[in-house]
Amino acid sequence: MAATDAEGGPDYLDRPLLVPGFLEDRSYQTQLADASCDGHTLVCLPTGLGKTTVSLLVTAHRLAEYGGKALMLAPTKPLVEQHAAFYREALEIPDDEIVVFTGEVSPDDRAAVWNDARVVMATPQVIENDLVGNRIDLSSVVHCTFDECHRATGDYAYNYIAERYHSDADRPLVTGMSASPGGDEEEILVVCRNLGIDDVEVMTEADADVAEHTYETQVDWTHLDLPDEVLAIRDALNDVIAERLEQLKQLGVTNSTDPSMSQKQLNAIRAKLQELINNGQSEGYEGMSAHAEIMKLRRAVELVETQSVESLRRYFERQRNAAQSSGASKAAQRFVSEPRVKEAMRKAEAFDDLHPKFRKTRLLLAETLGIQDGERVIVFTESRDTAESLTEFLSESFDVRRFVGQGDKEGSDGMTQTEQKDTLDAFRNGEFEVLVSTSVAEEGLDVPDVDLVLFYEPVPKGVRSIQRKGRTGRAQEGRVVVLIANDTRDEAFYWISKNEEKKMEEELRKLKGAEQDIEAELDDSQQSLDSFDGDAGDADAGGEEDTSGDGDAPETGASGTADTGRDADTASDDRSGGSDGGQPGLGDFAGESDSDGADSDGATDDGDDSEEDGTDPADEGLVATAGGDPDAEDIEIVADQRELDSHIARDLSTREGVTTRLETLAVGDYVLSDRVAVERKSVDDFLDTLLGNDRSMFEQVGDAARHYARPVVILEGERLYEKRNVHPNAIRGALSSLAVDFGASVLQTRDTDETADLLEVIARREQDRDDREVRVHGEKSSKTLAEQQEYVVSSVAEVGPVTARALLDHFGSVEAVMTADADELKSVSGVGDVTATQIREVVSGEYDPS
Repeated sequence: MAATDAEGGPDYLDRPLLVPGFLEDRSYQTQLADASCDGHTLVCLPTGLGKTTVSLLVTAHRLAEYGGKALMLAPTKPLVEQHAAFYREALEIPDDEIVVFTGEVSPDDRAAVWNDARVVMATPQVIENDLVGNRIDLSSVVHCTFDECHRATGDYAYNYIAERYHSDADRPLVTGMSASPGGDEEEILVVCRNLGIDDVEVMTEADADVAEHTYETQVDWTHLDLPDEVLAIRDALNDVIAERLEQLKQLGVTNSTDPSMSQKQLNAIRAKLQELINNGQSEGYEGMSAHAEIMKLRRAVELVETQSVESLRRYFERQRNAAQSSGASKAAQRFVSEPRVKEAMRKAEAFDDLHPKFRKTRLLLAETLGIQDGERVIVFTESRDTAESLTEFLSESFDVRRFVGQGDKEGSDGMTQTEQKDTLDAFRNGEFEVLVSTSVAEEGLDVPDVDLVLFYEPVPKGVRSIQRKGRTGRAQEGRVVVLIANDTRDEAFYWISKNEEKKMEEELRKLKGAEQDIEAELDDSQQSLDSFDGDAGDADAGGEEDTSGDGDAPETGASGTADTGRDADTASDDRSGGSDGGQPGLGDFAGESDSDGADSDGATDDGDDSEEDGTDPADEGLVATAGGDPDAEDIEIVADQRELDSHIARDLSTREGVTTRLETLAVGDYVLSDRVAVERKSVDDFLDTLLGNDRSMFEQVGDAARHYARPVVILEGERLYEKRNVHPNAIRGALSSLAVDFGASVLQTRDTDETADLLEVIARREQDRDDREVRVHGEKSSKTLAEQQEYVVSSVAEVGPVTARALLDHFGSVEAVMTADADELKSVSGVGDVTATQIREVVSGEYDPS
């Protein structure tokens, strides 16, 4: 329904929960929204034409029809804030019920706010953490929007959230939004599968309804020649790269010494070097060091070719500092000491002319803002160093501010979320005229329509190029200029990006012309996978056509595993254990006795009839629950917040009958019961500990042993004895120390999947079979009184820990040791005349700081 302006202006939408007279009625938006209300839908719409409005219309319909809450996910914090501001303006919902979840809001506050919120705007990482930590419940979410959904590939958090949403929500409805969903049909299908989408709606600028709201964007590709001084720096660095590649060629890992070889070729070289290391060939380590140096050299070449000499100078300075730091790698030290690199550094320091890209940027801004009376310009660059340098340089002639990400990268300060928001607000309000931005402003940000978008360099991805160009041509004709340094990798990136854009446009046109075929292919592929929602009998969840018009979708499939080729059935089979015959299943060990700490009757809730064929009931239960037996009792696993990067907790949280909780654990990485805490170490981390004389691992296990009766160490990974140049006896000694000195059980797993399986089995054994509760306790690195006393005595005159314990055993207290005379001290085993005299001198001697 639309309301018509009495004075002949545009029509405005009049729908439930919408603020009257706020949203203009654009037929292509309402058409997309109405289609998206009927099923899980991918909405493809050119940048700047209101994808967010489409999502808002679907959200308003779902909330008005069913109540509950809506969730909108966006990849960056500024984008989340922008969406929240728009929704507060457009919806007749109290502002405090439209909430923002980012990492700056504490987990406890998010959990408290979630229940009362009607619309939640969030970054995906925050929602992922809250789901893994069991802080929020998606059951009442009636609409979930995935903004910039082309990111839903690999391990990105969107995939996990989609899986949980389809599984947990009572009335799930997904809307994915992107101007550039993928470079080809397969990429688009992967995104759809990962999000559980089965409908595709495409609008292009060729559609009549869309065309009347778009303006032409002129794209100019501007080629520049680099000065001889810059080319000389580049060539000197390339000579060193060629020489290092010749070393690798002698190792048989490459046939080429071309400095401009692709990153894909360099990755292949690294893989071959790793094979040499795995086969025990020491040459592999030398090759890896040379490879690392090549990567540093290539970064330097890229900066001088495509960025600026100033960016190169900053990079050289960071490399010098890194080479002088403790623990610097040989590659870093060789890099700064190589004579030709040092000569390149001197030439960079001596270069006092403007880089041609700097000069051209200033000229284009002068034309746009001066001669053509433009008001706003965005300059995009890949390098934060270049953003810093450009901002400083352009500020001499224009009102300029930078816009970069939050973290500290490459020695450059980032911006806080507040600083980012304030900068964008000021740009929208016309408080300055030039925004110099890194990639953080590419996707979706509602920056005002600008007169010029300047690419300081081409980007090698069509998706990103489209996103950048979308910052102009929204309300009037716009212009895009791309700077290309001749005879550099700029030219390669130009062709890659151009070809990808062309291919993507063709795929979108094909997608639009074959939406029904694509949807049929999606439906077929989805049906071959496990449904997100395990209850096939739920009419809302799938199977039958929904005649109520509420938009609940038919049964969908992909659970974020389409990229890896492992569907849910396969993962479940893997967890059941032992199918490859290489080792016994975890359930085979369930019947072993547990003499101290287990309940005396060893009771289990699993069926008694298993005893008829001679099997132990506990064995039967463990085999079943390892694969996710729906009849098994729920268990809880507490994971440390810092373990989220491994995705183990995320995997566990999706399993039937497993509840995960996140805490900042003082002791251990996982707590499985009141007596079992687990320290997880990758094989690499374990070996690094031995090589670096770092005792922190043993301190961590010692903490666990003090506070938990059954400490467990999981070593994750393979080739423990072959991966590093560590003597096998050193490894055996460390393992023996963990077991004998600390009483820890040391278990080994192949990868994170097997670690998750093992954690679940141990937790079920503790909580199901032995009826133990999960309790978190202990403090990290807090020494006991005895340890503190030993520390004090051992530090006196370099007594050492063994003698300190002997002294304390003999005298009974620190005070008694300190007041004993020399003869009394010598009565203790291990204390002779010299040690006794030194102790008395330290204890009784006068303090003289001079």
